[in-house]
Amino acid sequence: MASIATKGSTLVNRLLVQAKPQLEVFLKYAKVELTPPTPGDIPAIRQGIGRLITGARTGAYKNLTVKEAWLNTLVTAEVIFWFYIGECIGKRHLVGYDV
Repeated sequence: MASIATKGSTLVNRLLVQAKPQLEVFLKYAKVELTPPTPGDIPAIRQGIGRLITGARTGAYKNLTVKEAWLNTLVTAEVIFWFYIGECIGKRHLVGYDV
């Protein structure tokens, strides 16, 4: 029984040593990507929305490469999927609300 405990503890220690670099990389990107926008980010957001509207009016989306269009499609799909997942979590049901 003691040998199982020592093997288990060495396995856990080895797992922690191997996972530490990946966890550090994850935390580095999480601090940047998962923070909410600051008041200093608002002008950049407005400029981005303005460029999006201007591009839609002038037809600039027609000049995208296939790779850029595919990337935009995937990002849009991800935003929509996360919205619906959040809706399901919020209402605690897949369909309809619990009245």
